[in-house]
Amino acid sequence: MTAEDAYQHFVLQAQQIALSKKWTPVNWEETFDAFPTKLSPQTVVHNWLRAGVCPKAVAKGFRCIFSNQEFWYLDHLDVPWENVYTAEPLEGITDAEEQKLVLGGEVCMWGETVDTSDVLQTIWPRAAAAAERLWSLKDSTTGNISFPPLPRLQHFRCLLNRRGIPAAPVTNYYARNAPFGPGSCYEQ
Repeated sequence: MTAEDAYQHFVLQAQQIALSKKWTPVNWEETFDAFPTKLSPQTVVHNWLRAGVCPKAVAKGFRCIFSNQEFWYLDHLDVPWENVYTAEPLEGITDAEEQKLVLGGEVCMWGETVDTSDVLQTIWPRAAAAAERLWSLKDSTTGNISFPPLPRLQHFRCLLNRRGIPAAPVTNYYARNAPFGPGSCYEQ
């Protein structure tokens, strides 16, 4: 058995166990890329690696979770809030029935670039930008925005800080630098 064969065997066996317990199998996109015809139609494809996977998955009838690392992996410190905010889970999906197969999105935080001293300010407020994106229509978060998000995110960051949750200033590079001076929440 090759490594690819062993991987496929493992995934399909795990899928059968999940289905036998009436659980929903959720697989990273690699399984969809490698052997989509062998996956159960109940499988949810987790799009994490690159753009364009959700459109392909929903076109084949699979449900999908958008979590593209280019935008929504919070450990990628050089992704500014604007990119998080404007990432579009339905990009490339025009059919209304296929759009319903996109279950939503997920921001991810891995530990290679953080420790207990800075994990929360790495997550916040960029996770809030993704959350607002998920509950808002695309037209309200792109192009000519009549209700600009930056003041809201800055206010939310200050609310988090007042409640004892360390959140980095919204516009700082690397998502978690210290503010430029005392009282930054009062100056915004």
